[in-house]
Amino acid sequence: MSLKKIEEKVLSGEHLTPQDALTLFLSDDIFTLGRLASEIAYRKNGNNVYFIQNHHINPTNICVNRCKFCAFSRSKGEKDAYELSIEEIIEKLRAVSPLGIREVHIVGGLHPEWTFDFYLEMLRRLKDSFPDIHIKAFTPVEIDYFSRISGLNLQDTLMALKGAGLDSIPGGGAEIFDEKIRNRLCPEKIEGNRWLEVMETAHGLGIRSNATMLYGHIEKYEHRIEHMLRLRDLQDRTGGFQAFIPLAFHPKNTRLSETFHMGGIDDLKTIAISRLVLDNFEHIKAYWVMLGERIAQLALLFGADDLDGTVGEERISHSAGAPSGRAISKEELINLILKAGKSPVERDSFYNPLKSQK
Repeated sequence: MSLKKIEEKVLSGEHLTPQDALTLFLSDDIFTLGRLASEIAYRKNGNNVYFIQNHHINPTNICVNRCKFCAFSRSKGEKDAYELSIEEIIEKLRAVSPLGIREVHIVGGLHPEWTFDFYLEMLRRLKDSFPDIHIKAFTPVEIDYFSRISGLNLQDTLMALKGAGLDSIPGGGAEIFDEKIRNRLCPEKIEGNRWLEVMETAHGLGIRSNATMLYGHIEKYEHRIEHMLRLRDLQDRTGGFQAFIPLAFHPKNTRLSETFHMGGIDDLKTIAISRLVLDNFEHIKAYWVMLGERIAQLALLFGADDLDGTVGEERISHSAGAPSGRAISKEELINLILKAGKSPVERDSFYNPLKSQK
């Protein structure tokens, strides 16, 4: 199918097919992709680009899994292994809360000794200490692990987390849903179907989430397309996803170090096609931590409408060689957005605008 016919489908609001998406990935006309994606982004969010003042905390890198793409995980007792106490987690957040932090993002390894009660206590004490800070925590991989170690079913596990203070779920752990690719990347990790099941259950309980896709490793375009279409199908059913976040793979210090990041053109193309395929997602995020600030800024002209946030001490991506800084200031985010010709909008965790920065 020609790009012209695909453009007609996009502008009429028709779902793109797998063949449409493959045609877009195989096209060298990056400018048409950017123009189309920008049109859809404008229809959904005007000229706005969103950001949040947030802070990442990774409680431990000790993990029972050993995913080949992960440079973060360690075994207990191994060099560089660490585990934070609840008091240390609270102190980390207390140190940055005067900066106007509105959201804490918590993900970490599957610790072999921590109990489900430990995680519930973590949530309760964080919510008691910082009642106005939104807690976005635990990927579906972690939530499935909590279900297994607690003996609770998935719904009861999520209800316990929500009752303890969980406000929303990040989108990590999705990687690529195709099972053959997944078995090569992370054979110990939950299947793609289970990841989707966790999210569908969470959405049914009123817990909103994000969704991710790790790209640029051993997958092909067809695998990226299938991944996006399965997310689109779930979003049609639940409407519970807030944003889609394509995550550029960084091979340094991983067991896939022989692979190479495919570069800025692939990043921009993936952002743009995400915006066109995932027409039922309100937001596409250019995660500056993994893209780098410059490509993330360019992505605002290719369909992205969110730069995430200030982030703070992110460890997982930087373990794999992410070239960006560990944090960025609110003023720097605003400047990146303004220099792209967009309107910065500080948001809360549910994309409610707090303040337009003109």
